[in-house]
Amino acid sequence: MNITQEQVLDALKNVVEPDLKKDIVTLGLVSDIQIEGMEISFKLRISNPALHSKKRMQQACEFNLERFISSDIEATIEISGIGAEETDPNLRKILPGVKNIIAVASGKGGVGKSTVTANLAISLAKKGYKVGLIDADIYGPSMPLMMDCAYDKPTMTEVDGKSYISPVETHGVKVMSIGFFADLNQAIVWRGAMASKAIRQMFIDTYWGELDYMVIDLPPGTGDVHLTLVQLVPITGAVIVSTPQDIALADVKKGIHMFKMPNINVPVLGVVENMSYFTPAELPDNKYYIFGKDGVKNLAEQLDIKLLGEIPLIQSIREAGDAGTPIAAQDGTPSAIAFDLLTANVIEQINWRNNNIKPTQVVKMNTP
Repeated sequence: MNITQEQVLDALKNVVEPDLKKDIVTLGLVSDIQIEGMEISFKLRISNPALHSKKRMQQACEFNLERFISSDIEATIEISGIGAEETDPNLRKILPGVKNIIAVASGKGGVGKSTVTANLAISLAKKGYKVGLIDADIYGPSMPLMMDCAYDKPTMTEVDGKSYISPVETHGVKVMSIGFFADLNQAIVWRGAMASKAIRQMFIDTYWGELDYMVIDLPPGTGDVHLTLVQLVPITGAVIVSTPQDIALADVKKGIHMFKMPNINVPVLGVVENMSYFTPAELPDNKYYIFGKDGVKNLAEQLDIKLLGEIPLIQSIREAGDAGTPIAAQDGTPSAIAFDLLTANVIEQINWRNNNIKPTQVVKMNTP
């Protein structure tokens, strides 16, 4: 009997990785198949490399090889664990199935980071992508108001026998925020450890399904939440938001340098200049550079990073956000077009990044 590699793979397709809920062949966990007569050897990676898990997977593989090929099969299986640094979305325990994870950050507060995040997410969804949004700005969650879901509550769902939180869906985007679990007027006063725990729950205990993009609205500055995030998931890239004035740009540099630190090493996709210029409704062709001109553009050139977009300071953007219908949801307006151009540049940068830079690794911090 001549056994083929195709027969072996077909048999092993009946073995399901218990944590990842898909068969080991589809997940690409089987490698180096060697066949000599009735002796078959191969390497297998599993999510839990504990001895009892290895034994169960060994038995499952042997059972299916004997069942679908021959009872005379002798199998030698080298079993190892999936690395903690695994970047294949299908092999992640956290955010499995999410292809690209975008962190939206700012050096300081008040620059419109959340406005950019909400409109970026909606603009991606308008282009037909599956999009999720995590409001990681723990102390000032604004997404429930901006995304018109302040009075919605996440529900529970059961997946493979385990209970998960279902995110709220609005404007074609799946949204999760700590704001869903607090009164609109309630202050969230937590120490760093509690904030980090809340962040982990929005990632780990929420069922996101398969997404093309996960957009994360970070708190301003650098701190515990940022460190928790880069230790939790491999960030595809960061988008930095700023206004043109010098004091904002000084803080932006710190944020960019944080992501570029050797032990963090998250690619910066580019910077966004928000409140770039003011155009009054009655003078649509006029531009007034209230906060200075070309500040972010010059910074981008200085640091050799991409200027992703220039968003005008227009009353309708603020009004749309306050009303829960971000301007990107309104087709054809100049502001919506500005966000569509920003989104197109973000997609282009992510595609370039994925084709030219190695996948981001989850950060491993040394603890004393």
